[in-house]
Amino acid sequence: MPTLSDAFTGDDAKKAAVVEDCCTLIDEEVASRGGISGLALKAGYGAIKGIKPGFVKGVVTDLLPEFAAALEAVYQEARQSTRGVASHLEANAARVADALLSITDEKAARSKNNLVKSTYEKLRSGAKKNVEQAVPRLAKLVEKHVG
Repeated sequence: MPTLSDAFTGDDAKKAAVVEDCCTLIDEEVASRGGISGLALKAGYGAIKGIKPGFVKGVVTDLLPEFAAALEAVYQEARQSTRGVASHLEANAARVADALLSITDEKAARSKNNLVKSTYEKLRSGAKKNVEQAVPRLAKLVEKHVG
């Protein structure tokens, strides 16, 4: 059974397509947030994107193999599930969020960029909820690229 890492990063063209879709997903998720917390998220995301053109794409490219590895267990469960990959990922949104955030928490803690570090720390308290809300889009992305 192929791994999620193989499916996402097995060749350069596939990885580039997954990265582009991930960047679109992030942009859409941030844009969809409302209220005070949404304003804070949008401001933080804008600051991060303003660091340099292509920063978010570079981060996604670098983190994709680790994200795929972190999601491997729930992905393999999903492949064996009768309800399908997207439905299984959505039903396990908290696990998906915890897996992804474990990677970003580690990266942020080691970051030497103070703007990135401080922005992440300010937004982290609401991150799990935001990631859980993004799981339906993420699930569709996974299905699109791996079936």
